[in-house]
Amino acid sequence: MIAQDEQIRVTLPDGSVREYPKGSTGLDIATKISEGLARNVLAAKVNGVVQDATRPIDEDASVQLLTWNDPEGKATFWHSSAHLLAEALEALYPGVKFGIGPAIETGFYYDVDLGGQPFSQEDFKKVEDKMLELARQKQHYIRKPTSKADAVAYFEEKGDPYKLDLLEGLADGTITFYSQGNFTDLCRGPHIPNTSFIKAAKLMNVAGAYWRGNEKNKQLTRIYAVTYPKQKELDDYLYLLEEAKKRDHRKLGKELELFAFSEKVGAGLPLWLPKGTVLRERLENFLRKAQVRAGYSPVVTPHIGSKQLYVTSGHWEKYGEDSFQPIKTPDPNEEFLLKPMNCPHHCEIYKTKPRSYRDLPLRLAEFGTVYRYEQSGELHGLTRVRGFTQDDAHIFCRPDQVKEEFMKVIDLVLYVFNTLGFSDYSAQISLRDPENKTKYIGSDDLWEKAESAIIEAAAEKGLPTVTELGEAAFYGPKLDFMVRDALGRKWQLGTIQVDYNLPNRFELEYIGADNQKHRPVMIHRAPFGSMERFIAILIENSGGNFPLWLSPEQIAILPISEKYEDYANELFFTLQENDIRGFVDLRDEKIGRKIRDAEVNKVPYMLIVGEKEAAESAVSVRRKGQGDLGSMPVAEFIKTFQAEVKV
Repeated sequence: MIAQDEQIRVTLPDGSVREYPKGSTGLDIATKISEGLARNVLAAKVNGVVQDATRPIDEDASVQLLTWNDPEGKATFWHSSAHLLAEALEALYPGVKFGIGPAIETGFYYDVDLGGQPFSQEDFKKVEDKMLELARQKQHYIRKPTSKADAVAYFEEKGDPYKLDLLEGLADGTITFYSQGNFTDLCRGPHIPNTSFIKAAKLMNVAGAYWRGNEKNKQLTRIYAVTYPKQKELDDYLYLLEEAKKRDHRKLGKELELFAFSEKVGAGLPLWLPKGTVLRERLENFLRKAQVRAGYSPVVTPHIGSKQLYVTSGHWEKYGEDSFQPIKTPDPNEEFLLKPMNCPHHCEIYKTKPRSYRDLPLRLAEFGTVYRYEQSGELHGLTRVRGFTQDDAHIFCRPDQVKEEFMKVIDLVLYVFNTLGFSDYSAQISLRDPENKTKYIGSDDLWEKAESAIIEAAAEKGLPTVTELGEAAFYGPKLDFMVRDALGRKWQLGTIQVDYNLPNRFELEYIGADNQKHRPVMIHRAPFGSMERFIAILIENSGGNFPLWLSPEQIAILPISEKYEDYANELFFTLQENDIRGFVDLRDEKIGRKIRDAEVNKVPYMLIVGEKEAAESAVSVRRKGQGDLGSMPVAEFIKTFQAEVKV
């Protein structure tokens, strides 16, 4: 019989409490529950911290056993796979040096220095084969706490400068090594029990990445890969990728003539073509109407601002070194910046006249274009650009109005998402990192007020949320709406932020009911977020098949021969008068070709006109995805169209 002091009490996720011998591991606990569970456990979450399933538990604890079905289980699986990739590379490319190899949302990457050895997609297969060969050896991941001196000595002997660089920032007593097979890495873990869990591997891409993200450092080779516990799951994922390629906003944006990029204009600076401009304007007008109903006032601010404006706001201190550099003028005392944010300008609009408590809330809205320097390797279509437009608004309100205003903004964001079919999203409460407060401005008291306001408002709206520490803006916490695209990747689109700090920095005031001066609270909000990113995700989610009200070209009028071009042009004029957008296809092509081309270009309605239609003032209607809807009088089509197009 085991003595009581040699037992630990383990609380499982269902609330049940069981006793196990002191020093039991997550795998031991799983085995006692069922052999099937033990075969699938990848890691254990002990008192909220993910650790190796093979690591002993020496005290009473809450324990969750993580499998492939848990996000943290997947992350552990993929991080362990990064170590397996490194072992394979070391076997195939002697002398390779290693940077970092984290798990990402789908899969993982490892930054490596191949010492000039060539590496391309042609090398992927041999690396994948080597990974699976090593995985089948059922190598155990072994954790070993290591002194800093021993760790430095190990990597000095190995000649791995990047690991030595990482060690400089680590304190003695916090350093661990993990080994599997012939590979040892500096790593805090956790890892899966052994490599045999990894049954399928695929290298996805290779790119350049500067060490520590600094362009002044050496460029390493970043190898992206993904692994799965079953080959079928990898096959399904690769099939999804192929389907997603058809929806890639860069591909569809070019095919549908929505936007373009030019090296002469500059990287990350999109050019909006006529059809794309129509799309943008429709989105802007849609939100403008909603904002007018919600009591917002439109404003316009310049594309540049005095450097001192951003010194006051704090943006210069936090982002100055990594932003576009100041613009000089003939006056040596003047410096300007491309506008990185709209909020400082709106603060100055607030200050243009005295404000009373009766004036609040004041809601200022602007579709303001801002500019932020992104490294060239991080630019990606419309989702990561250097110049983008925010559907920005700032609400200046009394402290007693914060929660109500915040909840109204949640309603506005959900209205936008629901109208545009964005159903796969989550709400993230982004708070400051309590362990690194130097990243932020403002007092603890103001931060606690702002964070409480967001948490309470989200709870009262019944909004399911997750909380992320360290993701707040430097001036305040926020509620971010994370939307999944066609690939399942998460993007931050809509955002709402509570800010007690900028009103302090800009010395904003209002006269209260007590005839005393008070400080307003500022709410930042952007339902779309970045117009560019929003449109990119919209393109991919819809596959370019936009809702009728949003389509740049809603109808294509297709005369069956040149004899009916006059009627087609008259019809086009009539439809334009009824706010219906489109074009007349006057090409010398057969009607079948015209229909196919209109389908490829995602035109919702095709109106075919010939002798009968011209004689009867009618149209023969085809609807994309539905086919032939028959002939109808023009007036009836307009009525049908207008009923469908209402937002």
